[in-house]
Parts: sequence; C-alpha cells; structure tokens
Amino acid sequence: MDPFKNIRPYTDNEVAGVLSTLTSNQAVLNALIGLQFPRIFSKIPFFKYFIKQRLISRVKTINTIDDYQKVFKKLMEKVVKESITDFCVNGLDKLNPNHSYLFISNHRDITLDAALLALNLYKSGFKTFNIAVGNNLMEESWASDLFRLNKSFIIQRSGATKKEIYSGLSLASQFIKKSIFQDNDSVWIAQKQGRAKDGIDETDPALLKMIHLSERKSKSIADYFNSLSVVPVSISYEFDPNDQLKAMELDASEFNNKYVKEKDEDLKSIANGITGFKGHVTLNISEPMEFELNDDYQAISSKITNSILKMYELHPTNFAACNLLGWDWQGQTDYSNREIKKAQEQLDDRSKSLSVSARSKLLEQYANPVIRKLQLY
Repeated sequence: MDPFKNIRPYTDNEVAGVLSTLTSNQAVLNALIGLQFPRIFSKIPFFKYFIKQRLISRVKTINTIDDYQKVFKKLMEKVVKESITDFCVNGLDKLNPNHSYLFISNHRDITLDAALLALNLYKSGFKTFNIAVGNNLMEESWASDLFRLNKSFIIQRSGATKKEIYSGLSLASQFIKKSIFQDNDSVWIAQKQGRAKDGIDETDPALLKMIHLSERKSKSIADYFNSLSVVPVSISYEFDPNDQLKAMELDASEFNNKYVKEKDEDLKSIANGITGFKGHVTLNISEPMEFELNDDYQAISSKITNSILKMYELHPTNFAACNLLGWDWQGQTDYSNREIKKAQEQLDDRSKSLSVSARSKLLEQYANPVIRKLQLY
C-alpha cells in the first residue's frame, strides 16, 4: 500500500484518467481557452466548441507526467514571452544538477513562483522538483488534479482533530524526506502558508517544525536542515496581475468583513497570474545554506528570511508605491526619477477603481519590500 497515495504527485499510469476528468469540467476548459486565446475570440460563434474539441483531442496525446510537463513548459515559455518584459535568473551556477535541494521561496503567485524556477532548472539540465501545495487550494477536485499532474504534493494542514492535523503534517514531512533522500528529487516549498498578499516575506518557524517532524527524534534541527541542502529563493514581480484581488481581500479582512470569493475565483486567479502583465521579473537563487549547530527553528527561519530579503530585486513600482503612500525610502535606488514617476502613474491607474482603503492595501504590497530591505541595514 502506498502511504502517500492521497497527497503525492500523480504517476504515469494515472495521467489519462485524470485528464479525461479535467476535460469534462466546463470551468477548467474555459480557463484553458482563456490561457490560449484573447477574450475577443470567445465572441465568435462556435469558437469555444471547436477549441474545446481541439483541446480534448490534444489531451489524448498526453500519456505520461513527462508529456504533461513538456506541454506545461511550452505554456511557461509563452508566459515569459508574452507577459514578462525582462526575466532575469541568477544563481543557478551555485547548484549541482545531480544533487537534490530543499528550495524555500517567498510566495506571490499560486503557480508561477515555482513554475518559473522549474522552467529555468529544466532548461539548465536539472530535474524538475516536487512542489508543496496546501490543501486550502484543494476545495475543488480540479485544482488538486491540475497541481498533482505537475508534480505537486498536498500538505494537509486542516482536520477535524489535532491528531488528524498532526498526521497530515507528519505525512508531508515524510514525503519531503523520501523525495530528497530516497528519490533524489528536489522539493519547492513556500516560506509560509499562503501568498504574501501584503508584500511582507517572512519564513514561518512552524513550517520548519513541520519539515523536521519525521526526523525530530533522530536528528537535531540544524543537522537535519543542513542535510536537506536548503536553498532560499527570492522572486519579485514589477507588477502583480492579482494585486487588486489581494488588496480587496486584505481590505475586507482589516474591517472584519468576511471576504467571499466569487465562483471559480481561485481558477481565475491562477489564469490571471499566468496571462496578466508582469513587467520585469527577477528570480534570485542562493547557494545552499549552512546553519550553526545550536540554531533553533527561529534562528533558521530568520536566516532564511534575511537571505530572501537581501536577494529580493526592487523595481520602480516598489519605490513609486512608497512615494504614493508618503513613506520615506531614504533615496536608496538606482532608478531615475522619470522611471519612478512613470511607475507612480501606472500604479495610480491600477488602483483607480478601488476604494481609498483598498488602494492603500494595493500600494502596501509594492512598498513593504522596500521598507523590509531598509530594515536589514
């Protein structure tokens, strides 16, 4: 019996059945069409019908996870070409293609953060990695299927009892251990639960406790994390396609109003994150970290956080947001006044449909990384 069957990535012999189910889902098909074609085409009579038939026919040629990932690779290359003006990746030369790593990354986009790293590792001769995804994204079966087809595994963070929650977290810890030490597969995991909707990137010590669960009785904290070859990853977007949605959600939460997601909002967020304009994107990768023998969860989490912050690439939008909020950033930039002024106009345009309080939340997403970096020095 496979103890990881309900959380692990799908295997080759499961691909056909899963894809058949997905292509029967109207919402998923509409999203896939949206990723491939401008919305104007959807107004052409019978357009959707013919495209759906083409998608269904194409899916029948995907029989393995590798087949699926090749299709996903082409999609990511299209994303880079059409929605990113300049994509910089630094640090791959610090890694060994034959070695497995635990990538701990800041988290801004549901799919792209991990996908863009995977794309560039794959292009550089590395194997793609297993991606940790929280079960909060798995309320719909299609979401679970899409992620698990793309080498994702699920962390069960919720349950009816504390025992169930502990069991789910322990299983994820065991899967991470198996991936890295038995299968020589790297693992990508976000530094904390959920995306940093407010632009504040911090590593949660509870995440490290979860990872250590499977070895807590046999290895010290520092020993285990040194053996995992922890590699911090810092990704930054000049523009976040979902910044308005994040701002509205944060604004509602601040006023104790329950934020009610629209139907298929998660799917729309995924599609919007993929197709939406991102401007300049930078992905910086650290060399594997070495921790001191007496480092505890808090010390290790702080070191990972600081590494991610130091590598974080600031864009004109970050400084422009500070200006619009009236925050002092002490002139710490190489960007020209003209570039920052243009970014201010762009942010003003992006936030003009929001309420005053939600507009502040949008601007804080861009401004907080500047203040966080200043606090390091």
